[in-house]
Parts: sequence; structure tokens; C-alpha cells
Amino acid sequence: MLREAGLPVRDVAELTGWPEMLGGRVKTLHPKVHGGILFRRDVPEDVKESAEQGIAPIDLVVVNLYPFSATARKPGVTAEELIENIDIGGPAMIRAAAKNFASVAVVTDHQDYPAIAAEISATREVSADTRLRLARKAFALTARYDGEVATDLERLRQNDGSLTVQPSERWPERVHLAFERRQSLRYGENPHQSAALYVEAGALLAGIAGARQLQGKELSYNNLVDLDAAWKLALEFSAPAAIIVKHNNPCGAAEQTTLVEAYRRALACDPVSAYGGVMAFNRPLDKNTAEEVAKLFVECIAAPGYQPEALAAFASKKNLRLLGVPHATQDLGELHQAARPGKPELRRISGGVLLQESDSEILSASDLKVVTRRAPLDEERRDLMFAWSVCKHVKSNAIVFARAGATLGVGAGQMSRVDSVKIAVMKAQSSLAGSVVASDAFFPFADGVGEAAKAGATAIIQPGGSVRDADVIAAADAANMAMLFTRMRHFRH
Repeated sequence: MLREAGLPVRDVAELTGWPEMLGGRVKTLHPKVHGGILFRRDVPEDVKESAEQGIAPIDLVVVNLYPFSATARKPGVTAEELIENIDIGGPAMIRAAAKNFASVAVVTDHQDYPAIAAEISATREVSADTRLRLARKAFALTARYDGEVATDLERLRQNDGSLTVQPSERWPERVHLAFERRQSLRYGENPHQSAALYVEAGALLAGIAGARQLQGKELSYNNLVDLDAAWKLALEFSAPAAIIVKHNNPCGAAEQTTLVEAYRRALACDPVSAYGGVMAFNRPLDKNTAEEVAKLFVECIAAPGYQPEALAAFASKKNLRLLGVPHATQDLGELHQAARPGKPELRRISGGVLLQESDSEILSASDLKVVTRRAPLDEERRDLMFAWSVCKHVKSNAIVFARAGATLGVGAGQMSRVDSVKIAVMKAQSSLAGSVVASDAFFPFADGVGEAAKAGATAIIQPGGSVRDADVIAAADAANMAMLFTRMRHFRH
């Protein structure tokens, strides 16, 4: 490509005087390459020795590493392919150039090409500040690259003298994490705690961490935690949905035929708690919805996009943070793939880190079991599935009352399940007659079912599995309630 562009190019073999060797394994591992990169221009002995050995200075090193990770992900990859895609000369040159950043610029990211080219065109050199920045980036890349290699080499097994590649272990012996700071935050959970947002190194920006802030004051740690909770719940629904979250729990959620109606129904669930909350929508915000939202004090909003009229409706609210989430359509599609394994979730504990699969299992109709004398009506079944999707995102013990595609009452984070039912009933702003109830885990006693029936609920969805299931089912039958067992739990701690 360089030759076709008319640039004067020399093969490495011409520079070193040695041919490419060992099937391409040895090309740049030579003093004329590494000496040209590493010799210190301000040390007379280095300059003299380089001249005596005919080593010319190399001031700019641009490397694209072998695509090891892409090769490792290929179906049917062989051990030979895996091993031969471990780059040796590339990382060696990168590390040499990064070490000698006082004189050498190392470029490892194609996104830096335009800026570096412009700097060289303007000044005929790469500045010291830029060289240092590039060196830091280069060492971060080689560290990440070595981590990827170390993890995938765990897949190799010796078998009668030959190497085979096994499927990746879900939980490898070592986990190498690489994140880059995207921005500093106003503060952490509390003003006396500092905080910053990091994104996965080398990955496309996506989700709340990759969102672009269009308006409003600086984000805090709590803003992002709540926005992420709201966004993940919004992605559960294929029809227009509106989610309102306060302190990491949904206080209103609805899925309707229009976004504005979804917002109105979500707000009606708990308008008091919605004040000062955060919101997420799974559709671009339109004028009508924005004008309704603008009537309430809101901290943050996340959406796939905003119509110009919607932005105009929010323009006077200078502190309101508006986030545009990239790849939102892709997120929605991926979330609705049955049993889609998500990226591992991390949580630090004292002395270590916990990793687990994300709770992305999708409940299907075949998973449901009617355990009461009465089966749910079609309308009840639709509402049960809606309530189940919301309940998954409520802190355990979790209870959600819903009707007609909207939440009516939410009981979250209680030590007793019956107390969660009572709180959900207490929080409801409208009658619960004809509503349905979702519980994230089984009812240990029949009392929770009794409280739900007393409030007017007609159907319940829950995992089942209690030693007292028979008592719970009997209580539902006595109240003429329908009950579905999911055989799937959704604790959220």
C-alpha cells in the first residue's frame, strides 16, 4: 500500500542485511532495527557506537500487531494458528520505542494517524508531550495484548504429543482487565468520595459508559449507576417504554404504543419518588414526550437519540443531563436473544473480586408452569410477563404490581417478602383491583399471597421452590388467583 501510494519504501531485510527467517518469525529482531530505535541521541557514547556499527536513527515507529484476539475467536482455530498469531517483533519494537520516548514516537492506534501526520506536517517533528502520551498508550496496549495471549493459551492442551485448542473456560485461571479513564466525575456516592468513569480498553463505546452527554452539568457516580439501572430495564421491552429510577430502583415503568403514553403511565406509578429521579427511554425522545418530562424536575435522561424539538423543550433546563446512548438498537436486539450470555459482572469485596454471568436469561412461555386451579387469562399473562421483566431490576426482596403494561406499586429491598408486598400496596397511587404481581424469588409463606389478594391482585408470577409451595398455591386457589411458576430466580443485591 505504501509503495502504491508513491512512498519510498525499504523492506526490513534491506535495512538489516539479513533475510526474513524461520517462516517470518524473525524479521525485525536485529540491532539495526532495535539499535536505531533505542540509542540515546543525547549520549555521545551511544551516538558514536551507533555510527560505528552503521545504525541509522529510527524516529517514528508505527506498528499494527497481529490480530491475536480475532484469530482466537475464530471457530475451529488450530493451535498452530493461535501460536503463530502471537506477535513477537511488533511488541518488541513498540516497547523499545516507548522506552526511548525521549527521542522516538511510537504509534499503535490508527485513530492517532491524522493527528500525528498533522503535527509532523506542521513542525517536522512529534512533540515531547505527544511522544510521552503515545508511550503510555503503547505500554498499555502491550500489557493488554500479553493478557489476552495468557488467557487464550489456557485453552491449549497436550494430547499424545500434539496440541489441541479447547473451548474457552467460562472462568479462566487468570483474568486480565484493561480499562481506560473516560472522564472524571463530580464525586462518588457521596461528595467526600472522588470517582471516575472507565471504559473497556480497545472496545467500541457502548451503553451508558459510552453515552455522549448533550446537555447539563457534570455527571456523578450515582447518576451513572441509576442511569445504567434505568437503561438496562428499558432494553427489556420491544414496544415504546419509559423507565423512572430513584436510588437504583424503578419507581415507575411502562410499555405502551407511544412513548408519551409510556411516560405518563410510568410517572403515575409513583410521582412523588419520580421527583429528582433519572429516566431512560428505548426510543428517541420526541417533542410530545419531552414536553411532558420537562414539567418535572429530573436529574438525567438516557435515550437512543433526541428529536430537535425535544432538545428545544429541554433547552431551558441547564442542569438536566441528557445522554445519547450509542448502538442502542444493537443493544435492544442482543438483549432479546434467548439465553444470551453477557459480559461478566464484577464486584469488589474485601480482598478480592467477584465475577458472575450477567442476568440475561430470557423467560419463554415454555418455561412457565400453571400451578393453580385457574390459569391466567391472556391479558393477565401479558401483564405477568411485563411485571416479571420489571421485577428482575428491583432490589431483592422485590415485589411488583402491574396492570395494562405499567407498574402500579413497587416494593424493593426489604428483609421480609411480605413487607415488600405491603410497601408496594402502600406506594400504589391507584386501585390495585385486577392487577398482577411478580416476585423475584419464591414466597416462603402464604402471607405475601394473602396481602396481594387483599389488595385486589388476580394473578401472581414467581419462581416457586419453597418447602411451603403447597400452602402458597392453596392460598392463591382460595382467592381464585392464577399463579405461574418460572423456575428462575432474579435476586438483585
